[in-house]
Amino acid sequence: MTRPAGTPRTRRGTPLPRAPQLADEVAAHLRDLIMSGEIWPGQYIRLDDVARELGVSVTPVREALVRLRSEDMVELEPRRGYVVTPLSQQDVRDLFNLQGHIAGELAARAATTIDPPHLTQLRDIQQALRNAVETENVDQIEQLEFEFHRVINRLAHARKLSWFLHTANRYTPARFYSTDQAWRADMLQRHDALLTALENKNTEEARAITVRHFTDGADRLINHLAKLGMW
Repeated sequence: MTRPAGTPRTRRGTPLPRAPQLADEVAAHLRDLIMSGEIWPGQYIRLDDVARELGVSVTPVREALVRLRSEDMVELEPRRGYVVTPLSQQDVRDLFNLQGHIAGELAARAATTIDPPHLTQLRDIQQALRNAVETENVDQIEQLEFEFHRVINRLAHARKLSWFLHTANRYTPARFYSTDQAWRADMLQRHDALLTALENKNTEEARAITVRHFTDGADRLINHLAKLGMW
């Protein structure tokens, strides 16, 4: 489904905070726009436009689109260019269910290995997150949210499983969530509950809380895209 004529694109032309030097940064930026509905299925991505908007040369944009093509996020149409592939509600559910399953397993394993120093580290991150939410520092929220879960994932001592989660997380539009006031409040509450589960070494509660984090994320994104008229 293509974007209706006249529909505004609120963030497509917003420059990145700093000009990306690598193709993976451009790819991450485009993934975020696609998954958050800023670029719709059926819409063409023009290399020159993206390069100009991000302040980079065409080369990293071309490399980024090649990567996105390998991920089935865009297709290359001869003589026309790269077009965004279809994205269904079930696609979103599948992506988040996969992330939730892996992250839940990692959290459950972390509950069996966590020690007081790591609990203190997580509480410090949580307090910094709370401060970032109060000041609406979106960049810090994204960074600290990532760091909070990275500490937990490392405690699971499951390198390959963590790698799969990192790969799946590419499709999560972090900026969409970090700018959502309701999500931020819920995120802090879930973190508090997860810290309690980890402290009590309650593996199943740690798993359940983490899975809910992703199912809620799927619901929020699906509702957002539905309001945009994608489905």
